[in-house]
Amino acid sequence: MHPTTQLLVDLVRLPSVNPMGRPLTGPDYLEHRVTDYLERFFRDLGVRTIRQPVAPGRDNLVAFHEPAQADWTLLWEVHQDTVPVDGMTIAPFGADIENGRLKGRGACDVKAGMAAMLHAFARLVRERPARSARVVLACTVDEEFTFLGVQKLVESDMLRQIRGHQQTFAVVAEPTRLQIVHAHKGAVRWHVRTSGRSCHSSRPELGINAIYHMAVLLPLIETYAGELAATQRHTLLGPATLSVGRIEGGTSVNTVPDWCRIEIDRRLLPGEDPQAVPGQLLAWLRQRVPSHIAFECSAPWLSCPALSPEGSESLRERLGRAINAVVGQHTVEAVPYGTDASTIAGAGIPAVVFGPGNIDQAHTCDEWVDVHEVALASDILFQLATME
Repeated sequence: MHPTTQLLVDLVRLPSVNPMGRPLTGPDYLEHRVTDYLERFFRDLGVRTIRQPVAPGRDNLVAFHEPAQADWTLLWEVHQDTVPVDGMTIAPFGADIENGRLKGRGACDVKAGMAAMLHAFARLVRERPARSARVVLACTVDEEFTFLGVQKLVESDMLRQIRGHQQTFAVVAEPTRLQIVHAHKGAVRWHVRTSGRSCHSSRPELGINAIYHMAVLLPLIETYAGELAATQRHTLLGPATLSVGRIEGGTSVNTVPDWCRIEIDRRLLPGEDPQAVPGQLLAWLRQRVPSHIAFECSAPWLSCPALSPEGSESLRERLGRAINAVVGQHTVEAVPYGTDASTIAGAGIPAVVFGPGNIDQAHTCDEWVDVHEVALASDILFQLATME
């Protein structure tokens, strides 16, 4: 068994499910099992390691390969968490291998990328190649929900010190089929709430129905989404988008509801300010919603900027050469989903996304990854770190 396959088996068998806002009642929730495994792994290598608390039971773990003569720095970043296991048709943590495919939650997204990075990092430490970049391997938490881990990472003194090096680049692990992703959309999510007055449903005229008021807002929001897609477009990424994904309200069927709330998902293009986006919708609605309807927008509960293709040209050239050396050719692509790369790039470190696996297999009921591809990814990362 290739070392990357054994690492991947170990990682998939360790549940690290992100509760995604649910109460912390699931036995498989949070990343602490994986974090402890990683801490032992790096301790056995004898490298400097920092455990960075983010939230209860959720710590980033950062390890350092620090050769004496390194003239550039590579930040490898990978998240420890997975999405929940609801509806899976395979053993979520079985890590069973069949026809070269390892199955389980997180196998593709993104423990395959983690196994590739761990093995490449271990090779650098053990083999001590004559030429190597300084490599910082950051294993973060909460990428699948609110990006707390990478936000904590970029705010730390540790990352400011990394950024101070003359040449610093970042590779963020996600399933890209061993190709380079240099641009992606960002995401902002927040709530819009309407308020009313409750009363017994036998006398609805005594109350104010917040759900009816939300029904007035929804067609307007749909119109806004259409105008947004028609007027804001990026050459590589297409249009900015807005979507209403959830609605809830009221307390019981026999009570006129005094509240109704929707969740909005807004996909950003490079250059857009995530914090400004909810206010743009709010201002647009205030010009069109009847004055008797009370509504408000919350602060964003998720904020991730878009990844611009600008600034990562040198890194793309180096990583492209490493991919070509191992598999013969490569492509550079833009994708619609978000990753930690944009937060790292926003902190001043040019970043791209790279890893084994296909995004089409991420979060699926029978998630899997090709184990040979994981080994190739590790070889590519090693080539990158030892490149002239």
